Amino acid sequence: MAPPLPLDHYGRPLGVLRLSLTARCNLACPYCLPDGVEPPGLLNRAQRLSVVRAAVALGVRSLRLTGGEPLLHSGLEELISGAAPLRQSAASGTAGLAEIALTSNGSLLTAARARSLREAGLDRITLSLDGATGASVAAMAGLPGGTTAGDDLLAKVLAAIDHAREAGFDPGRGALKLNAVIQRGRNDDQLLALADLARQRGVELRLIEYMDVGNRNGWDPTQVISAAEMVDRIASRWPLEPIGRPSHGTASRWRYRDGAGHLAVVASITAPFCGDCNRLRLTADGVAYTCLFAASGFDLKPWLQPSPDPEGLDRALRNLWRQRRDRYSEERSMAAAAGSAAKNHRAHAEMAYLGG
Repeated sequence: MAPPLPLDHYGRPLGVLRLSLTARCNLACPYCLPDGVEPPGLLNRAQRLSVVRAAVALGVRSLRLTGGEPLLHSGLEELISGAAPLRQSAASGTAGLAEIALTSNGSLLTAARARSLREAGLDRITLSLDGATGASVAAMAGLPGGTTAGDDLLAKVLAAIDHAREAGFDPGRGALKLNAVIQRGRNDDQLLALADLARQRGVELRLIEYMDVGNRNGWDPTQVISAAEMVDRIASRWPLEPIGRPSHGTASRWRYRDGAGHLAVVASITAPFCGDCNRLRLTADGVAYTCLFAASGFDLKPWLQPSPDPEGLDRALRNLWRQRRDRYSEERSMAAAAGSAAKNHRAHAEMAYLGG
């Protein structure tokens, strides 16, 4: 009989593996600020699939492929197709992956690439767009070319939405969504324009609070615009009704009363969801992190090199998850409420390595 699936210190199961394929990105968004170079010792496809296989055996049902920018990874389609044997089987009742998803800035998603990703077995894609004008897009993407460069990137992302839809990523089934990080004083003037764009394109917009991930973005809590305020601003133009946050989900969802789709908000600062977080992150060089805000991770390479050790990897991941006590966002909120937020500050791993 197989051992029971592991639970962490707070009784949370493992359900999602966010697998970073590269630390490189072709943009320089100020809330992320990637290095533009890879760390040494990148995992190969066999090693990554070994981790996915071990994670699925421990309860993972959703694989999220991230970066940096994952479309820069040349073996992306091969990795997706390589995970096919790990799919769950309704016919046999076999537990396994229920979905494989991808998060991308969209600038490299051509029609041909969207088709190849779909044919490889990708189920869902989330694109990122932090503004609805060339100037705002350029500022949020860290582009040196100003409005002209921003206009070009905006056009590419809008085309990527069309390419994804045409390749079979149906937004009506949640297979195509749009992310936007909102920072007060930088792009919060784009809220209504982004909502309008998403409504016109028929995609769900996911608004993300500006987070203190990493150490490079100069995070200031006064620049956080709360999810509640974002919802209120949009609801004042297009009335909304709440749907709620699904168990283990990151986003609270709303429905437009006029029938024009859905809106979602990720409130990791003002309304933390640590209580049922079920995510494990793996960097491109094989370090596992049990929290987006973790200061350090656990290197899995001893069980992956020179060749994978399935039994050792299973034990390492099982023990790592059982020892997990992360609930940083809740601790941050409690410290802020007690007036001691500064004491709660600590160094974090960089977002570009953890994949957001």
